[in-house]
Amino acid sequence: MKETKESFITKFFELESAGGLLLMAAAAIAVVLANTPLESYYKLLIDTPVEVRIGGLEIAKPSLLWINDGLMAVFFFLIGLELKREFVEGELSDKRNIVLPGLGALGGMLIPALIYVYFNVGDSFAIQGWAIPAATDIAFALGVLSLLGSKVPNSVKVFLTSLAIFDDIGAILIIAFFYTSKVSLAALMVVVFCIGVLFVMSIIRVESKSLYLAVGLVMWVSMLKSGVHATLAGVILAMFIPMESESDPEHSPLKSMEHDLHSVVAYFILPLFAFANSGINFSGIDANQIFHGVTLGIALGLFIGKQVGVFVFCGLGIKCNLAKLPEGMTWSALYGTAVLSGIGFTMALFIGSLSFEETGVNMLFDERVGIIAGSLASGALGYLVLRAGFRSE
Repeated sequence: MKETKESFITKFFELESAGGLLLMAAAAIAVVLANTPLESYYKLLIDTPVEVRIGGLEIAKPSLLWINDGLMAVFFFLIGLELKREFVEGELSDKRNIVLPGLGALGGMLIPALIYVYFNVGDSFAIQGWAIPAATDIAFALGVLSLLGSKVPNSVKVFLTSLAIFDDIGAILIIAFFYTSKVSLAALMVVVFCIGVLFVMSIIRVESKSLYLAVGLVMWVSMLKSGVHATLAGVILAMFIPMESESDPEHSPLKSMEHDLHSVVAYFILPLFAFANSGINFSGIDANQIFHGVTLGIALGLFIGKQVGVFVFCGLGIKCNLAKLPEGMTWSALYGTAVLSGIGFTMALFIGSLSFEETGVNMLFDERVGIIAGSLASGALGYLVLRAGFRSE
């Protein structure tokens, strides 16, 4: 039996918010380990080389990159499944629900990027991180929202989720167009062949999950070798998963895979990613790093740029009659939600790794400091604004 939209949003909110709280805990543990005598074991864990070889095909990476390139491909696969479902039959299948979060996401990516560029315009290396503050972490944001309990109107949850979905689309496009290294045409041809196979499978209504995943695995390896970031293979694969089953009208292969993956991603992959990427040793950080253009650009981009971009663009859309404020949502709640969108943790860390992965953490800055500072400030202020707004209603 099909779930109602409200019941799905409720379950999604409960799962994502719980995962967000676990995400916070994993990041906190990583920071603690990185600042104690256990730091050497933490570094050993994330730097351990892992190699897979089949004949002449070899993939050799430290465990950190297996997490960032491998497990995060599963995360992007889940994002792709959610995007397809939302646009086919979810909240975003109604065009009236698209405009407001779409405008908010546009402003929430543009203004933070401009703030970052302002602080780093003269540095050809630092400017590579311009997209880092453009990201929103839906799990972390919903985790903060869940702390407010039952006072949160469903319209606020739906708007924040929709905003993050459009933000994810923007992040996917940014990664595809701006974070692609030298392209191997031979590997890329294999990717194109895999896409052709997936297209044929979708046309003839193949419903076997294992077949789709097998083709997706080949496409991921080829994407990894092609120079195009491998996580995009997850998004492409998701677009071909059937929404409906011909043999069983009550069964959806896409929803089934989404259901199977949600807990794995929320409770394992994202916390593991946060643990592997958040271990900052604060003993090596000085004023030069804190006030470096990269750190300031990210922190202010997330904290100031996100709230200004989302709130102003949404406000202009409403005032120009392009969209309307969702029922049950006040201007105060819209502003609080805009502030929460400045929590860029997971996706910002991911884009940060793409921006500076070739040189590792630069001695002049550590982009993770800006990400954590901006995300924590956004989470704290967003919580206080929403709490005050809901109390006064």
